Amino acid sequence: MKKTIRQILVIYFMLFHFLTAGAQKVKSPNFIFILTDDQGWTSVSSSMDNRHPENKSDFDETPNIDRLGDEGMRFSAGYAPAALCTPSRRSIQFGQTPIHIGNTTFKKNYDPHKHKWLTIPLMLKSINPRYQTAHYGKWDLRADIFPEDLGYDESDGNTGNNNGDLMTDKKTKWSQVYITRDPKKTFTITARALNFMQRQVQSDHPFYMQLSFYAPHVDMETTQKTYDKFLKKPKGKIHDNPGWAAMLNDLDKGIGEVLDMVDKLGIADNTYIILMSDNGGVEFLPPPPAKHKLDPPSAFEKKMINYPLRGGKWALYEGGTRVPFIVRGPGINPHSYCHSPVFGYDLLPTIGELAGDKQPLPGYLDGVSIIPLLHDPANGKVPRKVSDFYFHRYAPSYEHSSIIEGNYKLIKFWVTGKEELYDLNNDIGETQDLAASMPGKVKELDNKLMLYLNKEHSEILDAAISKEKKSKKDKPGSEDDDD
Repeated sequence: MKKTIRQILVIYFMLFHFLTAGAQKVKSPNFIFILTDDQGWTSVSSSMDNRHPENKSDFDETPNIDRLGDEGMRFSAGYAPAALCTPSRRSIQFGQTPIHIGNTTFKKNYDPHKHKWLTIPLMLKSINPRYQTAHYGKWDLRADIFPEDLGYDESDGNTGNNNGDLMTDKKTKWSQVYITRDPKKTFTITARALNFMQRQVQSDHPFYMQLSFYAPHVDMETTQKTYDKFLKKPKGKIHDNPGWAAMLNDLDKGIGEVLDMVDKLGIADNTYIILMSDNGGVEFLPPPPAKHKLDPPSAFEKKMINYPLRGGKWALYEGGTRVPFIVRGPGINPHSYCHSPVFGYDLLPTIGELAGDKQPLPGYLDGVSIIPLLHDPANGKVPRKVSDFYFHRYAPSYEHSSIIEGNYKLIKFWVTGKEELYDLNNDIGETQDLAASMPGKVKELDNKLMLYLNKEHSEILDAAISKEKKSKKDKPGSEDDDD
């Protein structure tokens, strides 16, 4: 009898272990998405590209972002969806390109009270209703849309740049450094994040949390201690602004606290952490007038902040769209690099697949899952609907579009009618315009670009063509007239 009971107990415990082990395997993962503001590709103290270790800041210090990269995968060709924050932030939430989403039509077509679009939190809740979701920091969709309208359980509301600024004086924002205990509300956002994680782990809820930091966007705010540190530090040849460096360093400290809490809670083996910037950094501090964004690097005495990339925020050169992009999590090899292009609008389908989504995603999505690259960065194949990549910049004075086909990139300026062609494999700094020597390639890429714009969004094409016709009629087509 005793032997029988013992056998039953052995079988019971074996079955219990099997069932609990199985439950652990299918446990929904957590996601932490860190979105920085105006952080350039080289505004990190470790290179995003192991083939070019010198492409890093010679002044800024980001030890915790470096730590995240060392523990995960860096993408050397990680792109923000746009060269400006609002279209990028919209794109990330909906998994669609800014061209697809549109600009002036966004408020009408994406009104959550009239149209139901798939978003990251809504997708996760459809996979597992127990997901708890939060958005803290800068929202800035510039519409009557709150995070809760898109499926978030908690948020700071419909926030924008002003919510992170102590001052809003446009005359001094590029020169004045403001000293505060909570620069750009970095530490407040961090505290809310830590509390949210603790609550979800305690209640055994899987979670998705987006931290949209206001830094390192102007105004420049920092603590006195951090500012003093960079005032004393020898300036770099490219990066040399102690206020900006201090603001970025304070941001990095907040990121470090989040990483530490993940370890403290014991959830690192079931948590994916993603970091990227909403667009590239400004090209100079202070930035020059708008038309100078179209000038070649040789026109300036000093190298741009995003060097070796050309340009910065507002323009579709690589400095405006290529950004720090890091993913850490279970199954991702530490200190690994991937050189395939990835985009902010890829996050929605990627997070969905990582969370175990088995349902087909809507056909209107532009993003795709980058999991093949996370598993095999050298040989992974991403099943994109189109093999080329398209960008558009809405701007009254220098509206322009671009297409990347393999290693070639065409930029089309609508006001002047000028087109520029670059080979990114051999000229990442976009210094050698090949348009005159490769007219056939220019025509080929221009045709592709026009077909795509016509297919995806007539709002852009109608406005751009109108400007192009006006410029050809009234202007000589010189870049100097683009202002």
